[in-house]
Amino acid sequence: MTADLNLLAADPDLAPLWQTLHDRLSAGNAAADIATVTVPALTPGAVAALRAWLDTTAQRRSGRTSVPQNSTGAVKVPLRRLLEVLSLPVEELQPLVERAVGRDVVNRRNHRLQSAVIRQELWDYAETRLPLFPQLRARMKSTGLENDAVDEMRRLIDALAGLTGTLPYAPPRALAKLAHDHAGDPHYFDLGTLPGQRLISAIAEHANQPEPSRPDHIRALLMEHGIIADRLSATVLLHNVKATGDGPIDRRLREANAPVALTLLDLTVSPPTLPPTPLTIVENPSLLEEALTRGSTQPMACTSGQLRAVDHTLFQLAADQGVPLRYAGDLDTAGLQIAATVHQTYGAELVAMDAALVRQAGQSPSAIPIGVLPSAQADTELGQALLAGGRIVYQEHEAVHDRLLPLPPALRHPAPSRTGL
Repeated sequence: MTADLNLLAADPDLAPLWQTLHDRLSAGNAAADIATVTVPALTPGAVAALRAWLDTTAQRRSGRTSVPQNSTGAVKVPLRRLLEVLSLPVEELQPLVERAVGRDVVNRRNHRLQSAVIRQELWDYAETRLPLFPQLRARMKSTGLENDAVDEMRRLIDALAGLTGTLPYAPPRALAKLAHDHAGDPHYFDLGTLPGQRLISAIAEHANQPEPSRPDHIRALLMEHGIIADRLSATVLLHNVKATGDGPIDRRLREANAPVALTLLDLTVSPPTLPPTPLTIVENPSLLEEALTRGSTQPMACTSGQLRAVDHTLFQLAADQGVPLRYAGDLDTAGLQIAATVHQTYGAELVAMDAALVRQAGQSPSAIPIGVLPSAQADTELGQALLAGGRIVYQEHEAVHDRLLPLPPALRHPAPSRTGL
């Protein structure tokens, strides 16, 4: 018989047969090598049609069949006999299967072999371009690689090879300029990106030292090799800090009547000599605004949330000069984590971050649920107070202001009511 291939491909009863063949061909089996195919499930109509095509008269009389079905319902189809009956050349089987299933057959075996060859060629290329960085190459290789990422990985290898080829840089060069010159993108090696992390790994390996994790240590490592990461955009605010040295930053701080924004460049090139009085560091700049409003004269600084290199540099400068540190942050998950880092790393005293303040904040300290606390805090008195209240206590709350920036009783004003929150 000569079958209409369009009808065969569109027959829903035969769809499981074509899908099973599609799987076999995709697994790398050549159509000419497939003698039989076992289909997990076929409708009674499909089984009857196959038997009508394939069973001989003698088989029907004896009760035998060329298309047996086992106890689980799987049907064994003699493929070569089926192609012969349908007058379908073996080379036309794959187009029929693709038409029926609706997608091309992709030989996974050949694809895997091709992918393995491509990856090996890439790692051989990395060894040629980055011969001095075996640890970096091993890390890059261990992360795995999809075929569509090969070009991007080759770009990274070339950019790293170009940038690290002339270490150290003298005079120092800006990281953005080096990224532009070697990758065509000034932000390619930004430190929060994967290429930036790979660059840090490469330079640490070049220096034969552990890879740093603190932002200020990362920038110090880069600077040792003549690479200047961004030192100007991030700032830390200092207020009422009357520095005692003779440098330009000291003079700026002494003469200022308002908060002074200092960059990482300021703190590393012309670091001020801080006064020996306690320095209160807060998480949010609104606290410095409140300090101005209340006429507070206490030395303060603001890190504006998550700690960056400029913040770590200020903490380290104060610690090195023996300045007592006090730190206050929002009473939420992020704020508690930042506070723990400051306390453990620099020995800062944590202030306005206790259960008494949570209770003082009242029944509705904010509209934002507290969420999940760090495990180290959940069972503490502070953690229990926060969980009991169920809401975050932000530094903008009047209770925090009164604790950090106390006013005479006559000037205090009550916190606004938040009934119903």
